[in-house]
Amino acid sequence: MKKYLDKTLSAEERAEALVDEMTVEEQAVQLRYDAPALKRLGIPAYNWWNEALHGLARSGTATMFPQAVGMAASFDTELIERAGEITSIEARAKYNAYRKFGDTDIYKGLTLWSPNINLFRDPRWGRGHETYGEDPYLTGEMGKAYVRGLQGDGEVLRSAACAKHFAAHSGPEPLRHEMNAEVTPKDLEETYLPAFEDLVKEAKVEGVMGAYSRLNGEPTCASPFLMGKLKEWGFDGYFVSDCWAINDFHEHHKITSNATESAAMALKAGCDVNCGCTYAYVLAALEQGLVTKEDIRKACVHLMRTRIRLGMFDDKTEFDDIPYPIVACEEHKKAALKCAEESMVLLKNNGILPLDENNIKTLAVIGPNSDNRVALEGNYCGTADRYVTFLEGIQDRFPGRVLYAQGCHLYKDRTTGLAAEGDRYAEAFAAAENADAVILCVGLDSTIEGEEGDASNEYSSGDKENLRLPESQRKLMDLIIKTGKPVIVVCAAGSAVNIEAETDALIHVWYPGSEGGKALAGLLFGDISPSGKLPVTFYEDSEKLPAFTDYSMKGRTYRYAQDNILYPFGYGLTYSKIVCTGLSCKEHIAEVTAENMGERFTEDVIQLYIKDYSENAVPNHSLCGFKRISLHPGEKRTFEIPLSSRCFTAVNENGERQVFSDRFTLYAGTCQPDRISEELTGNKCVSMEITM
Repeated sequence: MKKYLDKTLSAEERAEALVDEMTVEEQAVQLRYDAPALKRLGIPAYNWWNEALHGLARSGTATMFPQAVGMAASFDTELIERAGEITSIEARAKYNAYRKFGDTDIYKGLTLWSPNINLFRDPRWGRGHETYGEDPYLTGEMGKAYVRGLQGDGEVLRSAACAKHFAAHSGPEPLRHEMNAEVTPKDLEETYLPAFEDLVKEAKVEGVMGAYSRLNGEPTCASPFLMGKLKEWGFDGYFVSDCWAINDFHEHHKITSNATESAAMALKAGCDVNCGCTYAYVLAALEQGLVTKEDIRKACVHLMRTRIRLGMFDDKTEFDDIPYPIVACEEHKKAALKCAEESMVLLKNNGILPLDENNIKTLAVIGPNSDNRVALEGNYCGTADRYVTFLEGIQDRFPGRVLYAQGCHLYKDRTTGLAAEGDRYAEAFAAAENADAVILCVGLDSTIEGEEGDASNEYSSGDKENLRLPESQRKLMDLIIKTGKPVIVVCAAGSAVNIEAETDALIHVWYPGSEGGKALAGLLFGDISPSGKLPVTFYEDSEKLPAFTDYSMKGRTYRYAQDNILYPFGYGLTYSKIVCTGLSCKEHIAEVTAENMGERFTEDVIQLYIKDYSENAVPNHSLCGFKRISLHPGEKRTFEIPLSSRCFTAVNENGERQVFSDRFTLYAGTCQPDRISEELTGNKCVSMEITM
């Protein structure tokens, strides 16, 4: 038996044995993302590129979960771990089927380039909805859970997760190929690096992907600083470039002269596999003495080690018999529905919700996102076997008459090329006038908010210019509000939007996945109570934010912002009222007593915040623990909530993290301990002083 097939040996030993049977030419071609077969060694072709941001993506039918930022709004690590588990099970089912067919194409492997744990520092960033929001602790906790779900705890990895994009990457999209993100040591340690450290150290994430940009002058796919951090954290997986990022070294960053130098720079720094074409020049770099045979061998060992950890060279793994029909099965779609229900955030309610279907005969469902499947998806998505749009969910649930009108195009001034401007406003007005209440479905979708090259708003390459709705929708909203009918606004968007209108209720639903319409209908009619919380700050005006290219945290996110706040991080209403009435803390465990003082069963999220009084601490306070709970009316319970391991530390200007203070305030509530949250919820956090 070949040594690399001996399962009694470690993955490292097996990988070294396999690579040492290859010629240097064979090793070099294995560093491509589309690695060819090595028939003489029995190594099949393998494509490293697969996506799984919120369900298996770009590989045909799969269960479609809410976009990542929506899952973050659930503050539910158990549920996101289940989403990761389902995603990897479906990846295995498809992989098994594809192998039988001999198909090793892109999006068909087990190396899933997810999650995206960049910090959503600026609401204009088009890709922000791929992330878990603006807080490093929440991002780390959600990211670890998703990695655990994807990778499993079996003899071999169920799939290999990948933390991206390392590091300090969050727009602007049009500049990403040439930009140098200038970030202080404090901001790096305090904000941009903790989630990556958590995923490497605690979740043992198998892959890490670099970004397109430079970080303090160093290209992130060949950064001595970032590679040093991975070594410091004990990372022993594989490193992959973002796609065609190594080309940027010579084409845009101008730090090398040609592709050969770029390939050499990345390989020597520790980039194992190139998503792109630049590693076609690795052998040329070897001939020119820019890299050594050992550089090539080392990268190849890392890649074979991951494939061995996935069981790719074993006769049999525990996942080989996962059947194809498990893909998008009812059990999996129930989990997607639960994720959608927990993700939606009730931002405003004057008492109209939940709707009393006994007192409403006719509902008008109006707006460009009412029947828009794309508004369910987000980017990096799979294909659902059935979509339930917001209109369809309401039609299925409501026993009365539903009048539907598109109202306007998502962003153009007319829906039909030959029509006059505002060609659907009259129909929308008629539907509203003849209804007892209006569900107005507005917002964005991934065609205008997303990644450069994917989104069609070419003027900003997927980024948002501001926080306003497109003008066509603003005009529609003004028109519908003037009817005087009760208006419930449902906003689908991956980020902060200021609707700039007084409505009876406002629900932010993100991009909620294939079951989004069913989840929305359940919320509207009180089958469930809304329980999502904002994982990002909703600002009033983007013009009041720091420059988009400024990576300093000053004036950004709930930890630093002093004003310009429309809806705070952690905010979200329910149909009941859960109040935290008691708080104690012993070491790194808090005990919080919560009581449901309302009249409905509800889920909610207890949030813990720490205020550090040292000069090195963030100006406001930081999330340091959370727990999703459920309580019946009148029920009172005490919950144990672990505190973040970093909660009593701060970071100085040199990037050094340590305990600087001997005095802290710990807060517990269902929102932040800030004035705006208290005014919006009518609820105050309990607090306690802690001395070290």
